[in-house]
Amino acid sequence: MLKDLMVSKVRVKLLQTFLYQPDEIFYVRQLVRKINEEINAVRRELARMEKAGMAKKESRGNRLYYFFNREYPLYEELLTMVNKTTGLGKEIIKNKSKLGRIKLVMFSGRFARRLPIEEGGVDLLIVGEIDMQALVKLVRAEEAKLNREINYTVMTKDEFNFRKKRRDPFLQSILLGSRVMIIGDQEDLVAKYGEG
Repeated sequence: MLKDLMVSKVRVKLLQTFLYQPDEIFYVRQLVRKINEEINAVRRELARMEKAGMAKKESRGNRLYYFFNREYPLYEELLTMVNKTTGLGKEIIKNKSKLGRIKLVMFSGRFARRLPIEEGGVDLLIVGEIDMQALVKLVRAEEAKLNREINYTVMTKDEFNFRKKRRDPFLQSILLGSRVMIIGDQEDLVAKYGEG
C-alpha cells in the first residue's frame, strides 16, 4: 500500500488537492489547472489512483468528476500528511521559530476535513509561548484562502495542564474530539502535558 502513495510529483499534487479540500469533487481539466501539470499525466495518475482504491469517479452531465475515497485504509494518515504540508499546517511548521516556543499544535478533525465548526468548538489548539501577532498573520492568510473564520485557542503549557487537571469542560471537548496533530503527537496531548 505504501507504494501507492508517492510514485510521482503529479500524484503528490493530486493528493494535496484532494485532501486539502476533502469534500470537493474535481473534473479533470480543473485538476490540470490547479496542479499545473499536463492533462495526460493527470489522467494517468487518476487512473492509477482509482485502481489503487484511492480515488473514485462519477459522471455528471458530460463531465467526469474525481474525489478521494474516504474508505481508503490510509485516508487518516494521508489527511494528516497533507495538513502538515499545505495551508496553515505548512505555514505553522515553516514559521515555528518565529511563532515562539511551540509544544503542540492540533487541528480539529472537522477543520482538517473542512467541515463547519460545531458550536463552541475550536479549529486549532496551540500550546506553548506564542507570538500572537505572528500567529494572527498566518491565521488571517488562511482564513482568506478558505473564505471562512478559523476559531483558535492558545494556551501556555501551565494553563493547559491546569485546565486538564481540573477537567475543564472546554478543554475536555477538544481532547475528546477527533484531531490531526501538526506538531507534537497524541501522547503529548493526552498524557505528558497532563502530568504537570
